[in-house]
Amino acid sequence: MAKVSFIGMGVMGYPMAGHLKVKGGHDVTVYNRTVAKAEAWAKQYDGQFAPTPAEAAAGADFVFTCVGNDDDLRSVTTGENGVLSSMKAGSILIDNTTASAEVARELYAAAGEKGVDFIDAPVSGGQAGAENGVLTVMCGGDEAVFEKARPVIDAYARMVGLMGPVGAGQLTKMINQICIAGIVQGLAEGIHFGKQAGLDIEKVVEVISKGAAGSWQMENRHKTMNSGKYDFGFAVDWMRKDLGIVLEEARHNQAKLPLTALVDQFYGDVQAMGGNRWDTSSLLARLDKK
Repeated sequence: MAKVSFIGMGVMGYPMAGHLKVKGGHDVTVYNRTVAKAEAWAKQYDGQFAPTPAEAAAGADFVFTCVGNDDDLRSVTTGENGVLSSMKAGSILIDNTTASAEVARELYAAAGEKGVDFIDAPVSGGQAGAENGVLTVMCGGDEAVFEKARPVIDAYARMVGLMGPVGAGQLTKMINQICIAGIVQGLAEGIHFGKQAGLDIEKVVEVISKGAAGSWQMENRHKTMNSGKYDFGFAVDWMRKDLGIVLEEARHNQAKLPLTALVDQFYGDVQAMGGNRWDTSSLLARLDKK
C-alpha cells in the first residue's frame, strides 16, 4: 500500500481516485477546487480530503493530477500551494490531464529541481472507462520511473504504455484525438446519409459494423446518435480544447492536419447550436439540422 494523493475530482478524477483506494488498496487523500466534491469522495470511499493541493500531497509517494488545461495544471503543481511545494524527494508526480507536451516538459524540469520524478500520463476511455477502471493510459517519462508507477496506475487502467520521454504521452493522446475526430465525422456523415436515403440505420450498422467500417464509436454511439441523444460522454467543449492543443502542436512540428482542422470547425458549429456540453458524437446534429 502506498500513500497517494489525487488532485481533481471531475468526472474522470473522482472514479479514478476511487479505484486507487478500492482496487489499489492505497491510502488516498484528494483535493478539489470545489470542496463539496472532495468531501463527497472522502465520505463515499472512506478516504481523506485536504483544503489545498500542497496539503493533499504532503508525504505522498504518488501524486496524481487530472484537471482542465495547462493553466489549471500549473496552478495545482507549481502555483501557490501547488503540490510541488510539499512533495517529498523521491516521490512521483503523475499527470492524467490532457494537456500540451510543452507543459509536461515544464513540469518534468520543475519536479526535478525538487528531487521529484514526473510522468505525463493522459488517458482515453471517457467517463465510462474511468468509472469501470478500464482506461488506456499513454505515458511519457523515464523508464525506471514508469516501472515504479505502473503498478499504481494499473488500478484504473486496462492498458498502460510508455510511449517515450516526457511529452510523448501527450503527443500520443493528440494522435488519439486526431483519429477520433475523423472517425466520428465519418460515422456522422454515414448515419446522416443513411437517414436521407430512407434506410433502417440499425440494420445498416448491424451489417457494416462487422466489416472494415466497424469501430468503437460505431458500436457504442450509433444508437444514441440515431435517436438524437448526445449526453453520453466526452463534451464538445473539451474536445475543442484538445483539438486546439493538437493544432498548435502541428504548427510547431509542421504536420498537415486538414481533416482535423475541418472537424474542429464543425465542433465550433455544434457549440454555436448550444451543444457545448453535448458529447462528441453530436457532429451528426449539425448535419441533421433543418
